Amino acid sequence: MRITLESDYALRIITSLATHDSVVDAKTLAEETSVTQRFTLKILHKLVTAGLVISFKGVNGGYKLGEPSDKITLKEVIELIDGPIMMVRCLESSESCALNKDKTACIYHHIFDTISLDVAKKLSVITISDVINKNYKI
Repeated sequence: MRITLESDYALRIITSLATHDSVVDAKTLAEETSVTQRFTLKILHKLVTAGLVISFKGVNGGYKLGEPSDKITLKEVIELIDGPIMMVRCLESSESCALNKDKTACIYHHIFDTISLDVAKKLSVITISDVINKNYKI
């Protein structure tokens, strides 16, 4: 499993927003996260649609977190951008793997499914607040 660059950027943007007490414009977020402004806006749109971020229009417009940073998990952000956490594509559907219908037919299916669940579980307990405060355990 590889977390995409877009998920990496989304985590950076959410973390940057969490460090501000007030509304932040997209240009500032782009500068703080080293993400192009165009890509920042694309990611912000997804985060706003999901309710993790709130947008404000107008001269003093910008963005702020839609939830407290201690309620937003790494898993939530990654799955919003990349979809469910899976080590291999054979876990997705029976179309991806001829053996998917019989999960006991392939030992690798079981192994990678277990590892994927473990990774998802670990990411579900680490919040953005934990990252900012360096208060997480892996």
